[in-house]
Amino acid sequence: MIGGKSRTKNITTHQGIRCYIETLTPDNQLHLLEEITAIVRRRIVTELKRSITELEGLGKEIWQEIDAQEYVNQECTS
Repeated sequence: MIGGKSRTKNITTHQGIRCYIETLTPDNQLHLLEEITAIVRRRIVTELKRSITELEGLGKEIWQEIDAQEYVNQECTS
C-alpha cells in the first residue's frame, strides 16, 4: 500500500483500464496482452463450435407442398 491506499484502482471503464495498463511495465503489458489474446481465442473457438443439427427443420416451410421423390426425379431429368 502506498500512502495508506491500495495501489489497485477501481477500474470500470475502458479509459480507466487503459490508464492503468499504461502504468504497467512493458514486460507486464506484454504478459497481459498474451493473456487477453488467449482469452479471446478461447471465446472465439467456443462460439464457432456449432452442430449441424442446429440446421434441422430450417426452411421446412419451403418444401411443404413438394413431393420429395417427384422433385428428385425432375432434377435428374433436367
